[in-house]
Amino acid sequence: MKSPFLQNLQSKGLLFQATDLEALDELFANKEPVVAYIGFDPTASSLHVGNLSQIMTLRLLQQHGHKPIVLIGGATAQVGDPSGKDEMRQQNSDETIATNIAGIKECFAKFLKFGNGPTDAVLVNNADWLMNINYIDFLKNYGRHFSINRMLSFDSVKSRLDREQPLSFLEFNYMILQAYDFMELFKKHKCVLQLGGSDQWGNIVNGVELTRRVLGKPVFGLTSPLVTTASGVKMGKTAKGAVWLNDNMLSPFEYWQFWRNTDDADVIRYMKIFTDFTIDDLEKYAKLEGSALNNAKIALADAATGMCHGTGVLTEIHAQVQAAFGAGSDADLPTKWIEESQIDIPTLETLLVASGLCASKGEAKRLAQGGGLRINGEQVTDPRQEVDVLALRAAPIKISLGKKQHCLVQVR
Repeated sequence: MKSPFLQNLQSKGLLFQATDLEALDELFANKEPVVAYIGFDPTASSLHVGNLSQIMTLRLLQQHGHKPIVLIGGATAQVGDPSGKDEMRQQNSDETIATNIAGIKECFAKFLKFGNGPTDAVLVNNADWLMNINYIDFLKNYGRHFSINRMLSFDSVKSRLDREQPLSFLEFNYMILQAYDFMELFKKHKCVLQLGGSDQWGNIVNGVELTRRVLGKPVFGLTSPLVTTASGVKMGKTAKGAVWLNDNMLSPFEYWQFWRNTDDADVIRYMKIFTDFTIDDLEKYAKLEGSALNNAKIALADAATGMCHGTGVLTEIHAQVQAAFGAGSDADLPTKWIEESQIDIPTLETLLVASGLCASKGEAKRLAQGGGLRINGEQVTDPRQEVDVLALRAAPIKISLGKKQHCLVQVR
């Protein structure tokens, strides 16, 4: 590829599908800024880490001299995107949607530069053009461009029907409205590219084709893969729920801890996607092994948290970590990850055996009775005490065996 933006997007693992990659590459290789958008429905009062790869794609677009549009789905939120859902989204009131819009607007200013310049981001709301549509005129003018047969073949619909889950006519209209959004953004802002996750491919293709058929103009779609953990779990989910970007939903310390607890197999990949680290930085961290890899995790946590909450919070966070785990230990201790399915009985002795720290429950009992077991610095004499598995999914505990063997243990 010729264009630095697409090259960089691919190097970060954020390039999955495109409607016409060669033509899009030519467009990005020109000197004129390309206008592109991603839509976000205000279904909560904050965005979360699951949205972050899309936000970072817009950030990268702007860094390469192009113009991002953030589309807030003030109208489509009342319909609900069926993609990846087993049932219809809960219907929110107008007041709730307004509150959610106000909340998620705060997220974008942390990652994008807004203004009136040629590459400054702009934020628009599709309620401005969708709420006053005449239904009959809309069907007459645009309904004929959509094939029901093809709409049924898109994953967002097909997977729902394959699971024999009901799909309402309300939700079925979502892809038509999203396609109309793209056409409107082309007319109003000369937007020629819709970006999104791979689950949005069908919706994006519809918008590309509608704009071509109605306006006779070529536009493009490009998706990124959905980000998962090395174990295949959707990234950004914890026992406590979503990892929110607004500090009134999740504290900066908990946000930092989420990134600090990244699995060894994911840390470099997450650095590529969720930070502005250079290739030289990434190559340096990729050489780290064993306990030294914790330095990369701390760097990831610092960079991600500083970007989202400001670098001013890091001093306090580091002080909290030191108070919880002791001087220097947080950077040096290895993390032992265990599967929740391994903890059939939620006790400390089960945790010790599952993590490999003790060969048997008998060994755990002897260790505790001999005074050689500490949890987060506190001596434990009864290895049969219960452990909070949900808490262990959210944050690790420090386990000390004797005076010299220490590690962090976390459940996934």
